[in-house]
Amino acid sequence: MTQRSRIAFAGTPEFAVPALRALLASEHDVVGVWTQPDRPAGRGRRPRPAPVKAVAGEAGVPVHQPDALATPDQRAAMVAAAPDLLVVVAYGLLLPEAVLSLPAQGCVNLHASLLPRWRGAAPIQRALLAGDEETGMCLMRMEPGLDTGPVYDCRRTLIRPEDTGGTLHDRLAELGAELLRADLDSLLEGDLAPQPQPAAGVTYARKLDKAEARIDWNEDAVGIARRVAAFNPWPVAETDWDGARLRIWRARPLATPAGEAPGVVTAAGPDGIDVACGRGTLRLLELQAPGGRPLPAAAFVNGHAVPAGTRFR
Repeated sequence: MTQRSRIAFAGTPEFAVPALRALLASEHDVVGVWTQPDRPAGRGRRPRPAPVKAVAGEAGVPVHQPDALATPDQRAAMVAAAPDLLVVVAYGLLLPEAVLSLPAQGCVNLHASLLPRWRGAAPIQRALLAGDEETGMCLMRMEPGLDTGPVYDCRRTLIRPEDTGGTLHDRLAELGAELLRADLDSLLEGDLAPQPQPAAGVTYARKLDKAEARIDWNEDAVGIARRVAAFNPWPVAETDWDGARLRIWRARPLATPAGEAPGVVTAAGPDGIDVACGRGTLRLLELQAPGGRPLPAAAFVNGHAVPAGTRFR
């Protein structure tokens, strides 16, 4: 039987919750959870605890929320916890070398891509934007570089035609928890040897910028459809419609030639709103008018006049 180990966890958003739950259900001791400070949220802008903090609190695990881990004082709680291993999932703060060298068995990270592809902050959305056919989760040993450490193991998943940033996020979060459950004991016993990442195939997944959600109808329909999928549920693809912002939640490209200038509606009905693109036609399937809620295209056209010839910009 594997000897009980002392494990610390660092993570913040919902994406990290399945991995934390996997650790809490293991035979090991979760000696502390590190998560980012509470951030203002909602209309009242009141501080809201991150999902990881809520789960740790329910489990009775000590929670620590330093602004950084750069100074000895900021690291004091982790030193006192004396973890054998630190597991990191979407923590959102830089770990200095003093932290990476603190646990006796090092620090590992669950990363949402098939490394070395899509190192960085937004691997899920960048995979969708690029039209990748598959992605996955990698368990890697952390080092000072950005997602450059050697990899212990990976799990792969096909990217489905109907996937969005949200659906892929949820599937990868669960896949990461499965990977952690499968490999944790072997890792702690020293039976897993991490393999260096290949030098070829490195790409970087830069942080999302809300400005990227703006649709350029001069692009081809396939590329715009990928943008719509990648930015669902945030920041949500958008276009100008009669001087207001129209948000596009779901869409699919058609083989139909554009036939009109980019951004011009060529047809609107219960099946969707067809819009000419730089190449091809995009069918809008779910839309949200200003001040409204997301609606299927059939319901949207019943309540809003979007005749052929309408121009989105």
